[in-house]
Amino acid sequence: MRHWGLIGLVLSAALFGAVASCHTGQSGGGDPTKPDEPQPVPYKTTPYVWKKPANFPDPVYDFTKNPMTVEGVALGKRLFYDDMLSVNSTISCAFCHIQGSAFAHTDHALSHGINDKIGTRNNIGLQNLAFYRQFFWDGGVSDLDLVPIAPITNPVEMGHTLSALKENLAKSPTYPALFKAAYGTDSITTERLLKVLSQFMLTMVSANSRYDKYVRKESGGDLTADELAGMNLFQQKCATCHSGELFTNQQFRNNGLSRASNQDEGRSLVTLRTEDKYLFKVPSLRNIDRTSPYMHDGRYGTLEQVLSHYANGGVQNVPELDPALQTNGKPGIPLTDTEKKQIIAFLRTLTDFDYVRDPRLAP
Repeated sequence: MRHWGLIGLVLSAALFGAVASCHTGQSGGGDPTKPDEPQPVPYKTTPYVWKKPANFPDPVYDFTKNPMTVEGVALGKRLFYDDMLSVNSTISCAFCHIQGSAFAHTDHALSHGINDKIGTRNNIGLQNLAFYRQFFWDGGVSDLDLVPIAPITNPVEMGHTLSALKENLAKSPTYPALFKAAYGTDSITTERLLKVLSQFMLTMVSANSRYDKYVRKESGGDLTADELAGMNLFQQKCATCHSGELFTNQQFRNNGLSRASNQDEGRSLVTLRTEDKYLFKVPSLRNIDRTSPYMHDGRYGTLEQVLSHYANGGVQNVPELDPALQTNGKPGIPLTDTEKKQIIAFLRTLTDFDYVRDPRLAP
């Protein structure tokens, strides 16, 4: 009896041990009385599909250093339209870059900033930024990711500092979650801030004007006789500087503006080279009918005034004058009144109504 009792005791101990093992998870099965711990959801963003227009050159921007995502673009758009980017929360990027004006500002000859301070140059419309090598009238920035630093920190524009801006965004009830959605953590760094602004600005592609449809032989691309005549004149007389599908050769030129009221030395303020004095970036003419006033100081309010500058004696024979603006030793571009009207008719075919009304770019 003692033998069988000993065997029973051993079996009972073994059985108890097996049961205990199950309850303590020693066998690897976990506690059956508790649900499994939830596994962390992998961080994942949605790639943003950016397309190059068929009639455009290859972009300059390096997309590999800033892969675009739906979340990043949404965050950049939110920031673009937020007054928090200015020191007193009164000026957003969109204050000076209005969609209906092809992201230019048509109310003032010169840019306006916080406390109604006035800048020194006319606002440039934003479009097709992936294709540009330099930015601003003087080409002072050559990387789109660095462009926002200038207006944010300029004392007569937004007047902020990046460090204070980041602190304010981190304290906001919305931005930490938006940065987490875009980057996996809610850390707000200078690099992330600038790159999501770039991501939104990269979506500002304007390539669906009537001219574009004409070039691509698409529906809606019909041009009138005057517009076709204006296009031919433009190619003969204007395309040396306003060349290609971007309508700018992206160079820095002097177009003979009088310096009587404006001594801005332009490109030389960046390069410190004497030969760059009074040179300014050739602007794109896309959506030109929407982006008045014109020239780096906004001195002309209409396209008619611009053409009169070139044709009616406005071009000054200064040492820096571009050779393309001299004909038989005389400054300017000879144009009849009819030719001026035809060129302006063509320029108005460059207006991209889809762009200025695109709900994806609106606040």
